[in-house]
Amino acid sequence: MPLIVSLPEPMFKLKVVTVKDSFEKALSVLQETGVLHIEEAKELSPVEREAVEERRVQVRRALTAVQDVLSSLPGEREVFVEDVPLSIDDALEGVRKIQAGHARLLSEIQEQEQKIALSRGLERYLTLLPGSAGMSLGDFRHSGTYLFTAVYVFSEEGFRTFRDRAASRIIEEVHASSGGEIVAYVIARKEDRKALEEIVSTLGAVPLDIPDRDDTLSAFLAEEGKRREERERDLAGLQRNLQGFIRDSLADLALYREVLTAEYDRLSALDWASGTSYVTLMEGWVPEGALDTVSARLREAVPYSFVDSRRPEKGEEPPTRLRNPKGIRPFEVVVKLFSVPRYREWDPTPVVAYFFAFFFGIMLNDMVYAAGLLILARFFLDKLVEDPTSEGTMLFRRVLYIGGVVSLIFGILSGTYLGDFLNRYFGVSLDTIALSRGIQQRLSDPISFIVLALIIGLVHLNLAHLLGLIRGIQERNRGIVLNKIGLFLIQVFGIPYLFHGMLQIDLVPVSGAVFGMFAYPMYFGLVLVIVGSVLQMGALGAVFWLFDVTGILGDVMSYSRLAGVGLATFYLASSFNLLADWVSRGVTSALPGVFGVAVGFLLGLVLLVIFHVFNLLLSILAAFIHSLRLCFVEFLLKFFEGGGREYSPLQWRLRKRIILGKKS
Repeated sequence: MPLIVSLPEPMFKLKVVTVKDSFEKALSVLQETGVLHIEEAKELSPVEREAVEERRVQVRRALTAVQDVLSSLPGEREVFVEDVPLSIDDALEGVRKIQAGHARLLSEIQEQEQKIALSRGLERYLTLLPGSAGMSLGDFRHSGTYLFTAVYVFSEEGFRTFRDRAASRIIEEVHASSGGEIVAYVIARKEDRKALEEIVSTLGAVPLDIPDRDDTLSAFLAEEGKRREERERDLAGLQRNLQGFIRDSLADLALYREVLTAEYDRLSALDWASGTSYVTLMEGWVPEGALDTVSARLREAVPYSFVDSRRPEKGEEPPTRLRNPKGIRPFEVVVKLFSVPRYREWDPTPVVAYFFAFFFGIMLNDMVYAAGLLILARFFLDKLVEDPTSEGTMLFRRVLYIGGVVSLIFGILSGTYLGDFLNRYFGVSLDTIALSRGIQQRLSDPISFIVLALIIGLVHLNLAHLLGLIRGIQERNRGIVLNKIGLFLIQVFGIPYLFHGMLQIDLVPVSGAVFGMFAYPMYFGLVLVIVGSVLQMGALGAVFWLFDVTGILGDVMSYSRLAGVGLATFYLASSFNLLADWVSRGVTSALPGVFGVAVGFLLGLVLLVIFHVFNLLLSILAAFIHSLRLCFVEFLLKFFEGGGREYSPLQWRLRKRIILGKKS
């Protein structure tokens, strides 16, 4: 929920590649979806063609993964595929998950099979050696200071070659044969180990991996037999789990394979078309929230198309789509009158909404005028615009509604009804009908109203400078940071110091000595303003810093217009009441009897209506213009740059009210 500022909606760059025969269909789908901000597209480049091929490779790998999983299924099974909507990305993600689960189970099965095979190999080969039953396992893998032992498995021809080439390096050798293989137990000098291992490696012999244990071979094999039985039971359980996993995934695998096969065929055709330049390229920007929808619609409606999306790169400037809560959104119209925020910039609509409505309400500040504004916005605004149903018109009407409601609240609180109409014609005091006597007195007394306006201005301005400071910190702009900190120090310490020294007014309850200490942070703030200005503007900053300091006073004084317009609305209404009263009384006294009273009453009533309608229109215009000025000149210029492009998607626009020809 943005309270002060908001951020535009994230955008994605969307590229749509289709065969030329499908271009109109793709364009129609994009118009119906109404979310793509079209940008100028160039000819299809090798990069786009590579993207199509990369996607095709990705789909092909997924199909291979599906086939790998299905290869673990014994026999054939019939599966009914449900006709459910499924995106390509969802299918790829589903295949990745199934492949990961399948690979995990296969890995566990292979690990158990390797352990079982190793156990059986040790039992088979070591028991062939004469006298091995009583030997320790350590005797088969001894590595001492002078000697080492090892057990190798050779082919018959390989063993003969080994004996010929390694005879001079072997101290003792014992071997046995079985099924065309020969297992040899070798004792040799340690310095000859590397040479022997090279000979063994070149002959393709396999060294036995003897466990590092001190048990006798017979004791080890007895224990290993029991352990092997446990591993075989675990292996059987893992194989059952694998088959169960595949059975549970069969329906999904079948659906994924069908979807991915169709996608692969589509991409293959598109790749061929792009290679022969029979394709078209459309590109633009799509809001993040609508990306999945438009991609799915295109893939569904246009058989041969390729949709690619990515986040904006650093140098790109996407169009700006503002996103604000419903109650704040109408004031986007006001911000856009100043400038559209850039894509990566703050959207000041929330804070502008609060202050604009407040400024407008406090300047109009009349219950009857507020009601008149609401009536005008509802029934007469449509007459002034070409398309009353356009989004801009509807948002502007809501701005007037909100401003009118705030004015209505201020009018009721202050007891203002057509100026002093009730007091002049019915003798009802404003103090009596005002719901808040404090607000009534504050808004009716010029000095009090001006003081209130200046306090409001001080708050509004410093909020703008605070936002500018935060922006400077985010952008690491030292000039802005130093300038804003300096302005805060000048205000916090300089204003009380100057009021105490020049006007003998103490704004804070401290002693005179403390006021003297305020000069130091004030001058330090002045130095920061000068340094910050120089960092921002170079040599010109040495002069223009003066406008930053004096501008504080000028900007704050500018808010006195709140009191000026608010009091002018009241006093002009009261003057019109007085003028109509004079005319009515004069006509009544000049004409005889009841006729004079009737004519005087009707004339006074007509004048009241004309005068107050004029004042209503004038006050609405003044309140709107001066609210704009305070929000634009005094506030937004302190931290907001704008200059963005408004998001304008391709969509069907059917206006309900169209005027053709010339008006008579």
